[in-house]
Amino acid sequence: MTVDNAEASLHQRHRSVMPGWLTTYYDDPLELVEGSGRHVTGGDGRTYLDFFGGLLATMVGHDIPEITEAIRRQAGRLLHSSTLYLIRSQIELAEKIARRAPVDNPRVFFVNSGSEAVETAFLLTTTARRSNQVIALRGSYHGRSFGTVAATGIRGWSATALSPLQVTYSHSGYKYRSPFAHLDDAAFTAACRDELQTMIDTSTSGDIACYIAEPIQGAGGFATPPDDFFTAMKSVLDRYDIPFVSDEVQSGWGRTGRSYFGIEHYGIRPQAITFAKGLANGISIGGVVAEADLMNCLTANSISTAGGNPIAMSAANAVLDYIESHDLQDNADRVGAILRAGLEEIASTCPLIGEVRGSGLMIGVELVEPNTRTPAVGHTNAALAEARAAGLLIGKGGLAGNVLRVTPPMTVTESEAQTALEILRDVLSKVYATAAVGH
Repeated sequence: MTVDNAEASLHQRHRSVMPGWLTTYYDDPLELVEGSGRHVTGGDGRTYLDFFGGLLATMVGHDIPEITEAIRRQAGRLLHSSTLYLIRSQIELAEKIARRAPVDNPRVFFVNSGSEAVETAFLLTTTARRSNQVIALRGSYHGRSFGTVAATGIRGWSATALSPLQVTYSHSGYKYRSPFAHLDDAAFTAACRDELQTMIDTSTSGDIACYIAEPIQGAGGFATPPDDFFTAMKSVLDRYDIPFVSDEVQSGWGRTGRSYFGIEHYGIRPQAITFAKGLANGISIGGVVAEADLMNCLTANSISTAGGNPIAMSAANAVLDYIESHDLQDNADRVGAILRAGLEEIASTCPLIGEVRGSGLMIGVELVEPNTRTPAVGHTNAALAEARAAGLLIGKGGLAGNVLRVTPPMTVTESEAQTALEILRDVLSKVYATAAVGH
């Protein structure tokens, strides 16, 4: 059997036993079988430059010796315990997170995923406030579980109208498609602030469990608010003593290049932060760091069978140590600036690009029909496929699925960034040429 036939056979087997809604990238889906640094090898035998990092979960890179060895060492000792026993590596990791989190008197609880982390934040805040009313942002994504879907502000990711929460969706910092887009940043922020006040006064009881926000929206296409945006929103929330929950599943640990947690850049000290994904570099993990009074509000028993397990904790400790010892936040800032500048230079001559945005190594490239703001979904899919054909893996997102997501591991080099830019320049030129012919 040839490699291509083997890939096709695997895809057929996938479709025979997996859910129909479990979508994959590309018409001819790719299996990843091996990785090293920022490169992966596919089941097709080709090597690719990985600028998506397992949907931002492979945050440091593939097969990093210090992380691999930490996992191997722990696996040789003990695979599993539970929170009914003391777990040394869990306590050590909680101490590291508590020292760095911009949360007063922090307590840390570990779970297994971002969805479970956000569910935990909802459990805490709804219990503490005796309310199931939540304010979320338009364009937000918080997970695939029942409560997190309820607070997700993207129709394409909202599988059901049923909800355990009463959610009011306020304006996000996504200015490009906002009804306030014509305003400058200060006026835009003021308009969103005033609208939040109006929503609270007219659409809620005022007793609100929490306001939840991603500092940079992930699935929403890396929408990045003006610098004063969240400060203005919090000025309204504080009038009602509404807790601020920062969803850092994608933006945490220095990836933005601006701060260790994304919300710090905006000068906010939230009552809770959710985290997951890259903390264990691909091993399943999640958690919440919250103010002690909020974390301790539960009166019923609660444990986590696998949350905080020794394997994930060992991996995460190694990841945070590696980020610190290799100054990867600075690398994210420096190399991210090279990528951002290069993409903006490409945008200046490519009418297919409506906007380049993001921070550090969270960069979104919104594609539109040339000379309009109409989402170019087909062209986005074409760019994704052409990038793969050229040896580069990137992601996509956005409200309409028309935003390319460029998110390499935090160890990415300047040389790799330049290679990716060269590929993207050729890819977008090719896709635009096709679009121009179509018009």
